[in-house]
Amino acid sequence: MNIRVGFGFDVHQLKEGEDFWLGGMLVPHNKGAVGHSDADVLIHTICDALLGAANLRDIGFHFPDTDQKYKGVDSKILLKEVMSILRKEGYELGNVDATIALQKPKINPYIPEMQKVLADVMSVSPAQISLKATTTEKLSFVGREEGVSAYAVALVQKID
Repeated sequence: MNIRVGFGFDVHQLKEGEDFWLGGMLVPHNKGAVGHSDADVLIHTICDALLGAANLRDIGFHFPDTDQKYKGVDSKILLKEVMSILRKEGYELGNVDATIALQKPKINPYIPEMQKVLADVMSVSPAQISLKATTTEKLSFVGREEGVSAYAVALVQKID
């Protein structure tokens, strides 16, 4: 069995008046993440973990922020494409384990729906996607509510 592990990390600034997309969902909040796409930090982190596991570079390589076709793009489209790239290379997802660092809003109530949304996009079971959230106890840019970060580990296996 050929299994591989990848790690992803991403950060986005939070700004008042922006939509807050997280895990493929619009989360109600007075601030939203800023980025070239919809700035979904969780999806971007998962994409990097998946691509890294298969040694296929990173999200910026495949979807550069210098390309206007990705301006404002729904990150679920990027995740779907990443899964297509992986499958073309002969990989299938084992699981993803991700943590979101965010002071506010509390996202625990949204996690089951995020798992379902992500699983649907990735054509996997929600049981393969573990999502967790933490604050930084009011420390750092996350604690000051200036930004959001996310970390993810993905396990993939080569299907022969």
